[in-house]
Amino acid sequence: MNKIDITKMSSKGQIVIPQELREGINEGDKLVVIRSEDQIILKRADSFDKNLEEDLKFAKKTEEAWKDIDEGKFKKTSSNDFLKEIRSFK
Repeated sequence: MNKIDITKMSSKGQIVIPQELREGINEGDKLVVIRSEDQIILKRADSFDKNLEEDLKFAKKTEEAWKDIDEGKFKKTSSNDFLKEIRSFK
């Protein structure tokens, strides 16, 4: 049977996972947070395929880059320098 509990978010955006629901999750474990409309899902990162973890890192860097572009914080670079920077993302 599924377990249900209530928690709240702090002013810093932190959420405590109630003790009864922490089984199998240890301090320092990485969790993937997935949001779909009004649902938030937490999954242990080690249960995902390594490629997905790399894809999520790339997606985060891409999102940050688009934010910088929208805020006018981008820089012009040569195509060679651009490719070197992209290769460093790994």
